[in-house]
Amino acid sequence: MSPFLITTTLTGEATDAALRADVLRGLTKTPKTLPPRWLYDARGSELYTRIMELPEYYPCRTERDLLTAHAAEIAAITGARTLIELGSGSSDKTRHLLDALPDLDTYVPVDVSESALTQAGHRLTTERPDLNVHAFLADFTAGLALPGSPGPRLVAFLGGTIGNLLPVERIALLSSIRSLLHPGDALLLGVDLLKDERALVRAYDDATGVTAAFNKNVLHVLNRSLDADFDPDAFDHVARFDAAKEWIEMRLRARTAHRVKIPALDLEISFTAGEDLRTEVSAKFREQGIRGELFIAGMQLPHWWTHHGLYGLALATPTPGGRAGPGRRPGFLLP
Repeated sequence: MSPFLITTTLTGEATDAALRADVLRGLTKTPKTLPPRWLYDARGSELYTRIMELPEYYPCRTERDLLTAHAAEIAAITGARTLIELGSGSSDKTRHLLDALPDLDTYVPVDVSESALTQAGHRLTTERPDLNVHAFLADFTAGLALPGSPGPRLVAFLGGTIGNLLPVERIALLSSIRSLLHPGDALLLGVDLLKDERALVRAYDDATGVTAAFNKNVLHVLNRSLDADFDPDAFDHVARFDAAKEWIEMRLRARTAHRVKIPALDLEISFTAGEDLRTEVSAKFREQGIRGELFIAGMQLPHWWTHHGLYGLALATPTPGGRAGPGRRPGFLLP
């Protein structure tokens, strides 16, 4: 049986420092914001797993259908011997690719959850004893440090997670990925497509309230990690579509005027009645838009598949002679 390895580039001290910096920066400005990564503690990940099965939440089902339909084609096009998955979680999204790649030697899952990486890694090495699994506990938005591995390589970034990044952050990440790619390597990107506003809002505000609980969970994270005194019941979950920016926003809206203490930061925050705290954006794409962002990052898009216009899979390759965008922090491969 091939060994399961895990490399840690994300320490508890670094995570704590990042949380403090995000809260201090995001809650002391107007409008108030938090990045979505703090939604995903153990409880948040459990709630998100439930969200993926909700009837209103179409992205996971449609992406799974696309992977089922096109995994063999993707495997034939790429001939990948290494599969690198960013934001791998339980690694369930890539099972169709793992099954379809006949020459796969190495799987590199990258995630911020050590428990998810460990569980998935041990399961995969049991199910696939010839597969080398080298997991990375890392924040891939802060730069990519990945093991040297046999090519061709296929980098998978699925689940529509690219939409959780702001435009400048998307270009920075795509440029970082591009810097890892050699001729013959490829990026498989899952993107949620622009569609009817009502369908979008329903997907982020389900009738049973699971998404509301997921959104409010970030307040429990702040209470536990920073000794804050947020009352989750003092906020309503709000999902709204911004037509100008073509993204969904998840917000927490204060029901009444109140103050929140965050002793770990020696900070006290005021909320007015009806004031919003934005906890997530989820951009929705057009094919031309994603082609343009890939081009800026030094990639081209020769293969594109959609499922009834709901969701898209983009298989991108390095532009011949192209390179990552200027001024971006490149990714790198460990020896």
